[in-house]
Amino acid sequence: MLPAVTPITLEAIEAARARIAETIARTPLLELQGTTGPRIFLKMENLQPINSFKLRGAANAVAMLDAQKRALGVWTISAGNAGQGVAYAARKAGVPCTVVAIDLAPETKMARMRELGANVVKASWDACWEALERRTFPGVEGTFVHPFDDDNFIAGNATAGLEIVEDLPEVATVITAIGGGGLVTGVASAVRAKKPNARIFVAEPETAAPYARSLQLGKASAFEEWQPTFVDGSGGKSIFPRMWERMRGLVDGSIVVTLDETRRAMRVLAERSRVIAEGAGALPVAAALSGKAGDGPIVAVISGGNIDLATFCETIA
Repeated sequence: MLPAVTPITLEAIEAARARIAETIARTPLLELQGTTGPRIFLKMENLQPINSFKLRGAANAVAMLDAQKRALGVWTISAGNAGQGVAYAARKAGVPCTVVAIDLAPETKMARMRELGANVVKASWDACWEALERRTFPGVEGTFVHPFDDDNFIAGNATAGLEIVEDLPEVATVITAIGGGGLVTGVASAVRAKKPNARIFVAEPETAAPYARSLQLGKASAFEEWQPTFVDGSGGKSIFPRMWERMRGLVDGSIVVTLDETRRAMRVLAERSRVIAEGAGALPVAAALSGKAGDGPIVAVISGGNIDLATFCETIA
């Protein structure tokens, strides 16, 4: 029986920050130059040791496991970035790690997980999504670290929100990508605790926008038109009911962007800021540039930069 969904408190977030300080980087907040419209700032989570924000949540979740659970080893389910985060944190803690990886994930991410010491088990998207709900996978044993529906994982992610408000007290809007919902839930929990009037949006690709669909229908819903694309780190097939409950009252809305807008955002980041962002990492910038997020200052969370360079060049060409 899973515990009831409860808010992530500021106290839990502050404790997570102290707990993971020696594992993660306090990433910079840089203004995007050379664009018209609202001022856009980039929260550079692509500069984490694993090039993704997921290290924050993974480091906190693994650190919170007791000795008995660590001794069993840990495992998670991932399209790439959460797997790297848990593998990195597990290696630091000296415990074995298995990642059940979505078989559509780029081989670059698969290789990085193996380099970090993870045993990688490939499975289909549907099998992984079902396992996220069941929290079990045939043949995989150990302590499960949920990559988004976990209070400790979310509290770790939330530390990025504390940094945003500290570095830009006048922030008006924060935009993150959404996969399972753990990033936006964490960031929103921290930002709203410090700046209640700030607006929080998620950015979704047109090919995978279950949160926008859920908002339309007023309940956690599936996105039947889902298609796999280069935006592999975001845009699931559905919203988990527990994550829908977590996000209610925290998230103001969804901004759906086209794949072309996402490609343009990746190119703008490369040209203007010399930033390499994967598709999911560029989604918030695409949303900010669309004009749909309103006036600034806007913070776009560059959630990750784990993309094969050849694919990156091909995507923005």
